[in-house]
Amino acid sequence: MTWGASTVFPAVLGALFALLMLLGGAPLGMLAAVALAFAVFIVTQPLRGLLLFCLLAPALPWMTITLGVRITTSEAILALTWVGVFFQWWSGRLPPWPDQPAERAMMRLLVWSIVPLIAGQFMVQAEGVGPVNWVRWLLNVSPVFLVPLLASDERNRDRLLLYLLLGFAGLLVIALGFFFTGRDPMRMVKFLTTLQYARPDAIQDILSADPTRMASPWVHPNSTGGALLLGTPLGLFFAVIHTGWRRALGLFVAVGGAAGIVFSGSRGALLCMGVFVVWLAYKKTPYAGRGLLIALFLATALLVLYPPAQTRFASLFSSNDVSTGVRFEEYLHFPESVARYPLGMGFKADTPATANGVYGISNLWLNYWYKLGLPGMLLFIGVTTAWWRQVRMSGDFKVIDQSNAMRIATVGTVLAALATGFIDHYFSFTQVLISLFWLILAISLQTAKARS
Repeated sequence: MTWGASTVFPAVLGALFALLMLLGGAPLGMLAAVALAFAVFIVTQPLRGLLLFCLLAPALPWMTITLGVRITTSEAILALTWVGVFFQWWSGRLPPWPDQPAERAMMRLLVWSIVPLIAGQFMVQAEGVGPVNWVRWLLNVSPVFLVPLLASDERNRDRLLLYLLLGFAGLLVIALGFFFTGRDPMRMVKFLTTLQYARPDAIQDILSADPTRMASPWVHPNSTGGALLLGTPLGLFFAVIHTGWRRALGLFVAVGGAAGIVFSGSRGALLCMGVFVVWLAYKKTPYAGRGLLIALFLATALLVLYPPAQTRFASLFSSNDVSTGVRFEEYLHFPESVARYPLGMGFKADTPATANGVYGISNLWLNYWYKLGLPGMLLFIGVTTAWWRQVRMSGDFKVIDQSNAMRIATVGTVLAALATGFIDHYFSFTQVLISLFWLILAISLQTAKARS
């Protein structure tokens, strides 16, 4: 008798269900039955897990469950998807491991991360379980490999993008809905607490710090802006090449996302959205020049009509702005901070803003240096360099159609996200947000590969 995945997996699930019924009785057994059915749903076809991740992660990124340790539901879905991938490999039904230059560069980065993981366990004096945080980081960057394994064909990539835009639409419905019906941050805190968000006290502190900035399931307004920066360009180009309800979906994400960036008060996201539009105009994309003028007009009108936006915009040029002052302090103390951790801070604790005289750093690349050491930063640069060599599009974009629209959108989205790295660090190690970044980067790689 041959013991393959189709035989062993149902047998294991059946044994677990029987054990739970025996030990916990009917209520636990029924709960286990639902959980096991969900597991079977994903493990038997892991693409379902990736699609579900695309739907859930943008809208409710930090909703949690407890599986021995507390983990976001988005990360749990990625973990379950990988279980399905391993079973598919066992059955011989998956393509070979991705081996393009960008994937090889990412593997080198992941291997190196073991060094700061070990060093940080001994050098960092803080509470935290480094190996657990490291595994969670691996899950967050794993879409780089999941996309070529599960969505190497155009049909499945289109499904990923559709589900991703549905997720961003869900985020906008929640965030804009709360924003327009009332500014009390406690309403969002209660909503997120019911979804098992960790540390509601910290969420309350963040949201109540400036109630004029739009609250969202991404909690911090800058993270909200970063998430919407990923969705808005995708929605715009998705609308261009589709009709009917798909075009309406794309337009809602594009227009709502742009408005959400403004309402969140994320200056970095707003500036980098402008960089994205300027890039399109430089590449002679149809209507990009007009779009830039319209965007400038709308931004000016919004600044005139919405006082909180005036305050946030004026702070860009203020020498007394607290956020800007902290950033200068971070750069001033950065050499001292990295000298404390020559092999990187690792994963035992998050990079501090200010703690025990140790400063963080609001810069994507320097934060890699802080967390993974100088080799880690150089390896990350190697990943993005390899990515750019594979996706770079020569010439202009005078014609936008089905053959190039989403390639332009995904490449432009990654470039915009990287541009924020000069003034913030949230695309380096922020859980779930970075998984969306790497997902879109992986889709751009596969789209470029298909068109080459």
